[in-house]
Amino acid sequence: MSDTAFDLDAPGSYVELPSGAWAHYVEAGPADGAPVVLLHGGLPGSSGGAGWRFMIPALAARGFRVIAPDRPGFGRADTRQEHWPRRGFLSWAAFVRELADALGLDVFSIGGNSQGAQTAAYFTVENPERVDKLGLVACGGFLPTLDIPAAAITPGIPFPAWDGTEASMRTMLETIVHRTDALDDSLIRLRTESALAQASAFEAASAWNRRALADPQIGQAHRLIGHLDRLTIPVVYVYGRQDVMSPVENAYLQEDVLPNMQFFYPDECGHQGQTDQPELFNDLFGEFFATGSVTRATASRALVSTRRPELAWAVHG
Repeated sequence: MSDTAFDLDAPGSYVELPSGAWAHYVEAGPADGAPVVLLHGGLPGSSGGAGWRFMIPALAARGFRVIAPDRPGFGRADTRQEHWPRRGFLSWAAFVRELADALGLDVFSIGGNSQGAQTAAYFTVENPERVDKLGLVACGGFLPTLDIPAAAITPGIPFPAWDGTEASMRTMLETIVHRTDALDDSLIRLRTESALAQASAFEAASAWNRRALADPQIGQAHRLIGHLDRLTIPVVYVYGRQDVMSPVENAYLQEDVLPNMQFFYPDECGHQGQTDQPELFNDLFGEFFATGSVTRATASRALVSTRRPELAWAVHG
């Protein structure tokens, strides 16, 4: 197994956005490589480097210019109140557009895990001319945006709350990460520090997202049905069979209403599959971002969906 990881203590880079916010991101790979933006998940303490620490160096080694930002409310993002993500997912999608503009990214590939996958989806449907490939990992948050009835959804296990300590951060992560030996002390420390620093900004976004679920007038701005299912670019969606946050049965519900996406259901893989199965995910996303499809060997390793015929573009060789 390839465990080459991004150095979590690396300082990263900052760029000033048109809004005046300072965006923090980590970058690897050649400056002239095909750009790939990776968006982390949404648990307290998440960040670009922590969420994608095994994939960043792997894609860079394949010649991609990899950019993994800290979304507002996470990591080392700007904590000033005027830059809090007060409109949740809508703020995060706008952040991605501002960051891409600031870094001179006209057209690029984008990937996201969980809340990052949902953010990537909003950015893509709002800016379809700027995304050439979309890679998604385990997003239970898609369910209400796709008009999937609540009664059909399989609930995940009760999730342990984070109380501000490193011990509870470890417990929280051990719940979602299937491969718990990847949760080293430096990762726990980094995530705890960033979660504490970002607590108010994180809550501002969470309050909006809760409001969107309860208020149809606000929630309509979050709907993805009729948009995400009409994308014509290549889209792969990878969902671990051992996901306890939103069980794999919920991915089947999504597959049924997203006919334009190629689904994969890898084994020994939880909610953060790029951490649980780094070698597999690095190969799958490396091939996909390079060619818009994956090899037959990789598709077989990732357990390509057999619930419906494979999409013609998705697998080659």
